[in-house]
Amino acid sequence: MDIILKKDVENLGLEFDTVSVKPGYARNFLIPQGYALLATPKNKAALEATLEARKEEEAKLIAAANAVVEKLKKTSITIPAKVGSGDKLFGSINNADLSAALEKAGVSVEKKYIKIPGNTIKRTGKVTANIRLHRNVEYNFEFDIVSDAPVEAAPAKKQEAKSEEA
Repeated sequence: MDIILKKDVENLGLEFDTVSVKPGYARNFLIPQGYALLATPKNKAALEATLEARKEEEAKLIAAANAVVEKLKKTSITIPAKVGSGDKLFGSINNADLSAALEKAGVSVEKKYIKIPGNTIKRTGKVTANIRLHRNVEYNFEFDIVSDAPVEAAPAKKQEAKSEEA
């Protein structure tokens, strides 16, 4: 079922996007909550008229999004994480972690604009995230996940040493 989004919906699309979703999701959640309209010919024509009227504002938004993309091109991010055996992380890295790391580097990107393949990262290495700042502006941002320090499996020995002292 095709719908037109009236608001940004995380993991679905941005305002004024036309997307295809399952009918139950549209009927039971998106339309009653006011997030979407059915993509009928009448609503599509109204969308085109709205976009035409917002052309100047859209140009400003695109320019701002392109400025952020230029900052992203000059930014390199390395996220340290606790790593166990091999390259497997304790926990995971998600779009909120990347958003926080970008904020520390001086680039403000909300987490809802960041898409990480599989939604979370569970291994070290180079990762590419898709950052969609506007429906016409997307950027594939590469960053690294590295080990902050190898974690030893020796807490049990410390407890044994403490019990011997007592």
